[in-house]
Amino acid sequence: MTKRLLLCGLAALLSAVGCAPRRDYRTVDGVMLGTRLHLISDAPCSAQEIYAAAMRLDAEAKRSMSLFDEGSRLNRLNRNETDSTDRHIRRNLLLADSISRLSEGAYDVTVGPLVRAWGFAGTAAEKAPKIDSLLAFVGYGRLRLDGERLVKSDPRVQIDLNSIAKGYSVDLLADLLEAAGAANYIAEIGGEVRCRGVNRQGRPWRIGVESPFDGNQSDGACIERRIALTEGAMATSGNYRRFYLDAAGRKIAHTIDPRTGRSRLSRLLSATVVAPTCAEADALGTMFMALGDTAALRFAAAHPALPVYLIFAGEGEAYEEYLSPAMERLILKD
Repeated sequence: MTKRLLLCGLAALLSAVGCAPRRDYRTVDGVMLGTRLHLISDAPCSAQEIYAAAMRLDAEAKRSMSLFDEGSRLNRLNRNETDSTDRHIRRNLLLADSISRLSEGAYDVTVGPLVRAWGFAGTAAEKAPKIDSLLAFVGYGRLRLDGERLVKSDPRVQIDLNSIAKGYSVDLLADLLEAAGAANYIAEIGGEVRCRGVNRQGRPWRIGVESPFDGNQSDGACIERRIALTEGAMATSGNYRRFYLDAAGRKIAHTIDPRTGRSRLSRLLSATVVAPTCAEADALGTMFMALGDTAALRFAAAHPALPVYLIFAGEGEAYEEYLSPAMERLILKD
């Protein structure tokens, strides 16, 4: 009997007794969208093949949605050199519009001019941003899709997809792994995650939520909670990494409130959301941060089926936290 027949016979025997042949897991690490890429999957292809496919996705995502690539379709739309969108931009705009409406404008991807003015789009911050002037062409109601065309009510409207594009790219990676035959996987770009199935030990994937102290670059060494997932996505937004101090020593964080035009600072230090897709989790996390502590807590309490974990500044260096009922069920106790 040949080796191939022996293997087939073993697989049939395992299936007959209710077991499945063990699948090998492969790990891929690298850089995507300028930040950490981490993949583990049982896709029946080599790590090199998975990495090469991920890099093709990286190039495609940058050509479409990057604010840092001057030739990207998004930047060409912002400069009014074209009104033609692509599938990535359309999907993100449709999701963004739904969350803008849900949050009554606290989440808004037309915040682009404000993000640039405050120095979070690869340009230097303006010394005295003209907030009132910029707010005149900020607002999700100022743009719409007409088929594949983007229609602006004012040519000065600019789009910033940084609050959703990374999560969306994680979803693209998940689609890639599933198409390659993965039954179990975890895909991560810069801390934003989507997963399915179980890890090498046959247990749910364990995902940490970082401690939100200013400047935390520990890459998972400082964790507040761990969450167990076998299906879905998780993203955390916070103001503890991307910020600077202005000339007066005031903290300017990257979360810009599109309603006021200013950096949104409150007792809310981070917001972690679990959702079916990483694009949703990414955008909702940003929404919570833009809402601020009181409104975020009120929103979370009004939506108990949404898994949300909020961390607030407490007395001294202590933290306070809120776990929605749906998130409580996902928290690891050990």
